[in-house]
Amino acid sequence: MTLADELRAMVAKARRYMDTAELARQHGDYDTAVSRLYYAMFYCAEAVLLARGRTFSSHRAVIAAFGREFAKTGRLPKELHRWLQEAFEKRGIGDYEFETGITEATARDLQAKAQEFVEAVEAYLQHEHLLDQEGGS
Repeated sequence: MTLADELRAMVAKARRYMDTAELARQHGDYDTAVSRLYYAMFYCAEAVLLARGRTFSSHRAVIAAFGREFAKTGRLPKELHRWLQEAFEKRGIGDYEFETGITEATARDLQAKAQEFVEAVEAYLQHEHLLDQEGGS
């Protein structure tokens, strides 16, 4: 599998998770929606880091590296890093707490942020020709 193949698979999985989050939200399962939205963002963060030859073994390390290598450098908008951190926190609440307080409004807000996050990462990867077979070989 080439780098381009792996990056395309990661973005495709992020998009599938966005779809799953929408279905969960429509069914009133806001905890699951928030979890899937976080993972959509997380897979995209992993993809852009992998494109730079960087891999990490923990979620916190991925989030920190994304901030350092993409938000602080201006390669991607700074708010994406804040949104990834926010999604990580909400995912933790949704996955591990029984009374979460995660509402439909919270899920909708995060859904909009995750959509923008995924689109920005995909645009970055396309701009850098990293999704092209030739660019990812």
